[in-house]
Amino acid sequence: MSAGVGAGAGGGAGRDAGVSAAETANVSTTAGALLDVIAAGPEHADGLGALFRAAASPCFCRFWHFSGTNNEWLDRCANAPDENERELRAALAARGDEARGVVAVLRDTGAIVGWAKVAPVASVRKAYDRRLYRGLPCFEGDRTGVFTIGCLLVHPGQRKRGVSEALVRGAVRIAPSWGARALEAFPRRPKEPVNDDELWTGPLSAFEKNGFVEVHTFEPYPVLRRDL
Repeated sequence: MSAGVGAGAGGGAGRDAGVSAAETANVSTTAGALLDVIAAGPEHADGLGALFRAAASPCFCRFWHFSGTNNEWLDRCANAPDENERELRAALAARGDEARGVVAVLRDTGAIVGWAKVAPVASVRKAYDRRLYRGLPCFEGDRTGVFTIGCLLVHPGQRKRGVSEALVRGAVRIAPSWGARALEAFPRRPKEPVNDDELWTGPLSAFEKNGFVEVHTFEPYPVLRRDL
C-alpha cells in the first residue's frame, strides 16, 4: 500500500493513556525519529483519514472487506472513496476486527506516519479465498488465533527509514494481547524495482527482520508466518 500523511496533518494522539504496555512498542527509525507504535482505535480515525487522503490512497484499507468484483472495487475507489472512509471510521468506532491494526505515531508532532492492518484470518477471508492461496497446506489445521498483516501504509517522507519494520515489530508485540498466537503475511518480492505504492502488502525485509519465515513459495507474493 502506498504512503501517507504530511507531517502536520493532524494525526492521532501520541501514546494513548488508555493503552497498556503490551499494546505499545517504542522504536526509533533509521533517521532517528522517535515513534510510538500503538493499537489503532477510534481516536485515530481523523489521523488515519488524513494519512490515506494525503497518500492519494482511496481504498481506506477496505479492499479485503469489499464483496464486489475487481471492476466494481476500482469504480468505488475512483468515484466513491468516501464510502470506504466511512466504513473504516465505522469499524474503528465499533473497535471491530475489520479495523484491527497498529499505527506509527511521531512522538514530537503526534502525526500518524504509518498503519498496518493486523486482523484475525476470519475477517479477511478474501485474502485466503483467492485462487492461488485457496486450500494451501500451510493454512491447514486449527486457525484459531491466527492473524494476518494485510497491508502497510507509510508516510512518503518516512519511507526507507525503518517505519515498515517498526510497524511489523509493533504488530508482533501487540497482537498477542488480542489473542493472536501466530501472524501471517503476503509481502511482495519483486523481481525488478517497483514503485513504493506497489508494496502495499509490505516489503519482504520488514518481515524477515522480525522473525517471519517463508511457509509457501509463490512469486511475487510468498506466504510468511511467525509464531508468537
